[in-house]
Amino acid sequence: SDTFLSHWNGGILGPYGTQHDGRFYELKIHCTEKYPNVPPDVRFVSRINMPCVDQKSGKVIHTRLPATRNWNRSMGIEEVLLALRMEMSSPSNRNLRQPPEGSTFP
Repeated sequence: SDTFLSHWNGGILGPYGTQHDGRFYELKIHCTEKYPNVPPDVRFVSRINMPCVDQKSGKVIHTRLPATRNWNRSMGIEEVLLALRMEMSSPSNRNLRQPPEGSTFP
């Protein structure tokens, strides 16, 4: 029923040597009618603790993630997923305590 391919499921495997190591994070991705002029809306289904993720909804906060803050129309979903994985590895996030594996946002 999604004839315009605007709703996607995604996933990120947590980077080695971080609190995310060995975890698989499920995401929901929505590209509005303004995509690619605006970044896709990304929401974690799997609970994660990072400053760029709203802790009530799991939504990625565009102004706190470099790839979405500096978005341009030549970018795509892949850049957003790679930026999130890089954030997991960043010195400020790699050792943040994480919710129990398997927990999800409402």
